[in-house]
Amino acid sequence: MKDYKNIKLLILDCDGVLTDGKIIYDDNRTEIRNFSAKDGLGIKLLPFANIQVAVISGKKSETLARRCEDLGIRHVFQKVRNKLKTAEELMKQLNLNWENVAFMGDDWNDFPIVKRAYITSAPADSFEDFQKKVDFVTRRNGGEGAVREFIEHILKELGVYDKTVEKLVAHLENS
Repeated sequence: MKDYKNIKLLILDCDGVLTDGKIIYDDNRTEIRNFSAKDGLGIKLLPFANIQVAVISGKKSETLARRCEDLGIRHVFQKVRNKLKTAEELMKQLNLNWENVAFMGDDWNDFPIVKRAYITSAPADSFEDFQKKVDFVTRRNGGEGAVREFIEHILKELGVYDKTVEKLVAHLENS
């Protein structure tokens, strides 16, 4: 059983994790993605537990930039060819190591980080062979609460879930 006490950073993939993995193109070359409000509120819990959030995506998307801005995610990397290198550069900047990292991805392009992050997760609808490589497979699909489920799992393992929810609720009441 892993000890989560050193987790200080959650890194997330976008498509298939924060979204349902579908990308809709319209005639104006606009891309549309579905994000879960439940995941968003889960992400808002993390600062109250002193855990930072980063998103590393292989694609560039204005919708992702806007979603991250709405959620207060400061560490957003798009159109990344080498996710591992980007993660390592961020960790160096934040003075963290792999023992401090939780990661959620959904496919083989995320595997280099999965091999190194201390705690790893995949959504229920990721491919079965990929799921065998992670520590925690959610019951929910990507873009449908999987990120929230993983966040709650981390906070419960840390023993801070109830206190973190109380802090968020107090913050919402006072804002």
